[in-house]
Formats: sequence, C-alpha cells, structure tokens
Amino acid sequence: MNWFLEAAARAAQLIISGDPELLGIVALSLAVSFAATALAGGLAVPAGVALALVRFPGRGAVVSACNALMGMPPVVVGLAVFLLLSRRGALGRLELLFTPAAMVIAQAILVLPIVAALTHAAVMGLDPLLRDTARTLGASRVQAARLVIAEARYGIMAALFAGFGRAIAEVGAVLMVGGNIQGLTRVMTTTIAMRTAMGDDSLALALGMILIGLALAVNALFYRIQRGAP
Repeated sequence: MNWFLEAAARAAQLIISGDPELLGIVALSLAVSFAATALAGGLAVPAGVALALVRFPGRGAVVSACNALMGMPPVVVGLAVFLLLSRRGALGRLELLFTPAAMVIAQAILVLPIVAALTHAAVMGLDPLLRDTARTLGASRVQAARLVIAEARYGIMAALFAGFGRAIAEVGAVLMVGGNIQGLTRVMTTTIAMRTAMGDDSLALALGMILIGLALAVNALFYRIQRGAP
C-alpha cells in the first residue's frame, strides 16, 4: 500500500509543480492521440457504415478482417510504418520517421479497424426497416444513409471513444516510429516505459496514474458530449 501512496503523492506533486517537460509530454500525448483518432475516424466511420448498408461480393470477408484486425500487434504496425517511412521505404523522401506525424500514422492504423468494426456493429444493430421505410417515403440513398448514421450516432461515438482509448494507451508502435526523443516525440506511455527500465518505479507509477486520469477525463468529456447530442 505504501508504494501506491508514494506514487499518488508523486503524481500530485508533478501536477501541482506544473513541470514544463511534463506538460509538454502530456500535450503531445493528447495531440497525437486526438489527431490519430480523427484521421482514423474520417476513414473508418464511412467504411463501417458502407459495410453495413452496401452488399458486395466478399463483404463477409472484409467484416471478418476488420474484426480480426482489432487485435493487431502494435509492434507489427510499428515495424510496417517504420519500413514505410525509413530512407529506403516508399515514403522515405517525406522524412517523417521519428516525428509526431509518424506516431499519428501508426496510431491511426491501429485505431482504424476498431472504429470501422464498432461502427459496422452499431449500424447493423438498427432496425432494418428504418432504411427501407425512408426509401419508401421518397428518400434518396444518400438521405437514407444519413438517417441511419443519425440513428446510430451513439454507437458511432462509442466507437470513436474506444479508438481514442486505444491510441492514447499505445506504446510499442509509437516507440518504434517516434524514437522517444526528448522534447520532440516523447509521450506519456514511452516515458513510463523508459522510467520503468531505469528502475524509477515510483515515477513510472505516478505517470501511469496521470495517464489514466487523463484518459478518464477525456472519455468523461466525450460522454457528456454524447449525452448532449440531439
């Protein structure tokens, strides 16, 4: 119990002190995770809705792939992005490796199948008569799709919340493509891993508490937005 109290006290001390390095790490963690969730959501939400509404050959295989990829190993994603962005990679000329942009790409790849699969499930959970009724009343395909999205908005928001939680908790992939560079790509999770490796367990636990607190605060904000949605 003493180690928990020590970690809690150190976490409170870090927050109260307003350490510039810590604030920078927290800000970067949130910025990268928000950007990755927005990027993945912009692609995954339309894809999930399309998978639920459009029938095409191989649709079942695509849905199964999305569900399977929800558990993608982060190190595999990190390796793939690393090779893609390295000097010999297809996008090496962009010089994005070991930058926050590379971390956003890695997190977005991990988040994308989660948001797509959960969006698909949310739309599939609606009454199938909803879209048919809208079409019968004269709605176009686009209008019917918008109606379905509006009805599934709570499930879609929940998918985005889950994606953000996955992003902000990521360490393996962002460590590989970001490099944990002080003042540039160091985020909460990589700092915790580094401090643990250095034997500074109390600081690692304190940072872990701060990370959990941030995740809970952001998700509480999302929940309030979700409840306030018309």
